[in-house]
Amino acid sequence: MIEPDFKADFPSETISEGKVKALVPKLEAFKKQPCDYAPSKAPVFYNPVMELNRDVSVLAFQAYQRLCKREISICDPLTGSGIRGIRFAAEIQGIKKVVISDINERSFKLALHNVHLNKLEDRITVQHKDANCLLSCHGAPHRRFDIVDVDPFGSPVPYLDSAVRALRNKGLLAVTATDLAPLCGIHAKACIRKYGGKPLRTEYCHELAVRLLSGYVAIVAAKQDIGIRVVFSHSSDHYIRVYAQIDYGAKKADTSVKSLGYVLHCFNCFHRELAEVLSPQLFEKCPECGSKMSWAGPLWLEKIFDSNFCEAMKQENKRTSFRNSRKITKLLSLAKDEAEAPITYYVLDYISDKLSSVVPSVSVMLRNLQDNEFQAVQTHFNSRGIRTNASALVIQELLKKAATNT
Repeated sequence: MIEPDFKADFPSETISEGKVKALVPKLEAFKKQPCDYAPSKAPVFYNPVMELNRDVSVLAFQAYQRLCKREISICDPLTGSGIRGIRFAAEIQGIKKVVISDINERSFKLALHNVHLNKLEDRITVQHKDANCLLSCHGAPHRRFDIVDVDPFGSPVPYLDSAVRALRNKGLLAVTATDLAPLCGIHAKACIRKYGGKPLRTEYCHELAVRLLSGYVAIVAAKQDIGIRVVFSHSSDHYIRVYAQIDYGAKKADTSVKSLGYVLHCFNCFHRELAEVLSPQLFEKCPECGSKMSWAGPLWLEKIFDSNFCEAMKQENKRTSFRNSRKITKLLSLAKDEAEAPITYYVLDYISDKLSSVVPSVSVMLRNLQDNEFQAVQTHFNSRGIRTNASALVIQELLKKAATNT
């Protein structure tokens, strides 16, 4: 193990997060120009903005552990400074073991030091391996993990195949994607190459990004006769995050594949609809206004939140004192409400701009929709977004009335 007097050979500082302390790169020292992304410039990757991501992960994994009612094992194969895996070991009850690893030698040494700093040597194993190599070494039935957390800088695609194989039956896969430019349709060709689906640059592109990532996970798992169920997801800051529970069996895999499909969107009137398969007749003409429809997919059309899992996470959040607790409470409450709501959401600002109308408040539109016996809930993806089963034309009419009364 690294001795207590370990010194990093780069500018560093000790920070506190959750219940742990960690020595991390002093990011200001690596920012030479205002446009520099300091975490990627440092010799060991550490991003303080991802504290919320780590907080939510702790809650999700604790909720999962309580549902399992047994000790669990977790793998963090892209550990960087080690803070993610160290927090899991320190803050989650019922942990059997945590394996953290990084191919970067400096990361490996720093992670070792941080494990020692928090006196968690008995619960954490630190390895110096390539992520896929580590996960492949745990692909045998009796070596698999309960949870694999894939949290890369960029796309998780290179690690998903080995991550799925390293999970035991009913295990939980947590995946982060920060490459939102492809997933949100700015670089559509890159998304098609990586995720096997066409994105669409709409006002709800972040939800489509979650569904594209979930759909790709489903395809990767199905190749190994494994099905998935997405229990939670969120879009925060510069990334999206998906939590999917896997289920062994060819029939389970078939069910997952059947959950893939397409979202058709009209940029003229905001109408959107779902399709299991694509045909020219579907997107040649919008049924509402006659304009040509655009499409995204294949992507995940099933739920991206499980209301029971969201509630379990909410209960765990009440037991914590994270810096982000209030923000997380709001996130989980919105996600739970969204769990039973229709796919995609409408952003009031976009519709008002199209109509050259005053933008009504979200609360007014929610009330108007509900008063007209439509389902309507706010979304966490966009503070101005509403999920509803009302048609785009109905929403426009109600918005006009609300604007008139403003």
